[in-house]
Amino acid sequence: MNIDWEDLRAHARVAMKKAYAPYSHFPVGVAGLVSDGRIVSGCNVENASYGLGLCAECGMISELIRSGGGQLVAVACVDQHGNALMPCGRCRQLLWEHGGPDCLIDATSGVLPMSEILPDAFGPEDLQTRN
Repeated sequence: MNIDWEDLRAHARVAMKKAYAPYSHFPVGVAGLVSDGRIVSGCNVENASYGLGLCAECGMISELIRSGGGQLVAVACVDQHGNALMPCGRCRQLLWEHGGPDCLIDATSGVLPMSEILPDAFGPEDLQTRN
């Protein structure tokens, strides 16, 4: 599948502008290309109880499931300036579950597969093989 990274980043920037970040003042947007060609996006949503805030990737995964599911192929996450932003550890796990080892991430050091970003990841298959 041919990935238009600039278009994906543009969708992430649009999502970032919807972020609710009154505490950190650090809006984040993310967009993902789904295997069926859809683009899903999300933004961070903070909460006065800081630990309850939601990362942009959480919103994107919710949108992925809400709009029909599927497998993520490529993901771009941006900060308020439109620069590439690495997903946090929690979000890397979400991306692994819904994109797998071959999902491409627009990382700060260039495009990388999830298998390099989260080596030796724990996934759904581990629940089956280790149960």
